[in-house]
Amino acid sequence: MMNWRYIVLIWLAVMNIVTFFLYGIDKWKAKRSKFRIEESTLLWWAVCGGSIGALLGMKAWHHKTLHKKFKYGVPAILIAQIAIVVLIIYYWNKI
Repeated sequence: MMNWRYIVLIWLAVMNIVTFFLYGIDKWKAKRSKFRIEESTLLWWAVCGGSIGALLGMKAWHHKTLHKKFKYGVPAILIAQIAIVVLIIYYWNKI
């Protein structure tokens, strides 16, 4: 049986890889005036565990870097996720 930590790590890896490529796909579509991925969708992928992939995608593809909700929102999401993990680890070890 898989340990819950491995499941979480697999989840985060998949979410970050997919989120990274979603930013690249949206940039590709933007350059070609194609139907775009909604901003809310890109942000939700970050919220659901893909914040590192979102940041890397923003840097690699030079995409959404001037939009305030991405420029400040994605790092805020990452900080919140780190804080949650720290709190979980802290309280888990107190039990």
